[in-house]
Parts: sequence; C-alpha cells; structure tokens
Amino acid sequence: MQDVVDVNLWCWQHPQISGIYNLGTGRSQSFNEVAQAVLNWYGRGELQYIPFPAHLKDHYQSFTEADISALRATGYAADFYTVEQGVKSYLDYLMTKREKVATI
Repeated sequence: MQDVVDVNLWCWQHPQISGIYNLGTGRSQSFNEVAQAVLNWYGRGELQYIPFPAHLKDHYQSFTEADISALRATGYAADFYTVEQGVKSYLDYLMTKREKVATI
C-alpha cells in the first residue's frame, strides 16, 4: 500500500518521468510467507495445508515476480516493503481503524 503511494509521489515530484511501470519488490515470495507473516502478527495460529484443486492446476499462475527494471531505469531507487513488512503494516493499519470505530 505505502509502496504505491511512494512511487506515485516520486513520479509527481519528477514530472519528466512518464510511463507505465510494474510495482513490486522485484523478488518472488510465496503465499506460505504471507500466511506466516499473518500468524506472526497475531502471535498465534498454525498453517493448515489442503490439496490444491486438480481442476485449477493448469489455470493457476504459481510464480510471479514483478519486473521493476523499467521503474529502476527512471531513477527510482527506494526499497520496497518485504511481504513481512507489508503484512505487518497493513494489519497494524486495520487494527488502528478497528479501534477508532470501537470508540465512536
């Protein structure tokens, strides 16, 4: 979430830069790492694995990795959040919103 805002602000501050760019860390991280980051945030729970549905096996993209070379070529050099940092930041944000609503 914050990464996209940061790139947009950087582009706004560099009006000579124009284009469509992939945004992401440039490195692949698994759904398992996302799930583990959620468990770490909550401080409890366990992963449970279920078989992948056979009818989806030929229709599922199991590997993604943003190619951010075009963005980097513009001069944008800031680091992107890792999955762990992003999950923590997002869940912290959601908890803050939930606490604000609870006090209204």
